Amino acid sequence: MILSEKYKTALVTGGAGFVGSHLVKRLLKEGLKVVSVDDYSSGKKYNLSDIRDNNFFEEECDITDKAKMRSIFSSCNFDIVFHNAASKKNICLKDPGRDLEVNGFGAFNLLKLSKEFNVKKFVHASTGSVYGEARYFPQDEEHPLVPLSYYGVSKLAGEKYCKLFSETKDLNTTVLRYFHVFGPNQECDPDLGGVVAIFLDRAKKGLPLVVHGDGMQQRSFTHVDDIVNINLFVAQSEETRGEAYNCASGVNVTILELAKAVQGEYGEGITIQYAPPLDGDIKIFDVSNNKLKNLGFKFSTNFRDGLKELFQK
Repeated sequence: MILSEKYKTALVTGGAGFVGSHLVKRLLKEGLKVVSVDDYSSGKKYNLSDIRDNNFFEEECDITDKAKMRSIFSSCNFDIVFHNAASKKNICLKDPGRDLEVNGFGAFNLLKLSKEFNVKKFVHASTGSVYGEARYFPQDEEHPLVPLSYYGVSKLAGEKYCKLFSETKDLNTTVLRYFHVFGPNQECDPDLGGVVAIFLDRAKKGLPLVVHGDGMQQRSFTHVDDIVNINLFVAQSEETRGEAYNCASGVNVTILELAKAVQGEYGEGITIQYAPPLDGDIKIFDVSNNKLKNLGFKFSTNFRDGLKELFQK
């Protein structure tokens, strides 16, 4: 199915962010009219500055701003919402109240407006942090949800609102649990970015690679192109209504392995420096993506190829 045959106008919250900006550009290629909403607290205007498309519109807005978000919904007639705006993981350590406001109430606000304005589909970006420490491996979607961080709790609140609106308000929602997304244009700020981008930025500057804890934390790095493809895939399938999916490549890499790969590319002059573990940091992610693959989705970019692409930039 061609996406534009089912949906005409899309809202992407967090559209100037890492995943959001990739998603915006892909939706435009698919022939949709796209509105990006971002307050630019972490999203960057330059992520969208190269777009030259009359079907693209930017709105600067905090998703918790009820009045302005209502105005945007009332004027745009959205068919589908891709909700990627979020308070990022490390921000929650500094201001957990704001974290809950954005990830909890922000999601509720968007769901309420989506129901009121007859949105056909609501795709919600969540996180693997909702699981907490693994009780069994690999973690599938039936694993208990016992988050160990403010971020995980606030993102779980957003998930629960999605489930509530799906079951009691007849709103077609799908939850996507992202895992360690990486790729071009990822933010490298220590508070906002992913570890791949942070390590590459520090290596380019000749700075040590800071590993928190012993570096044996295991991650399932997933390329942003696959994440975008998953968003479009679930938007077109009726089977995804009311469901949650792990968006993980299935490739398991430790933080120390990543650091050594970067060190190997940039030379022994780049040292590895150890620091205390981060609060709420999960030790092991070993994630099942069978539920998504059983629907017919195929991952297209493996970790080593994706990392090699970033080395060449």
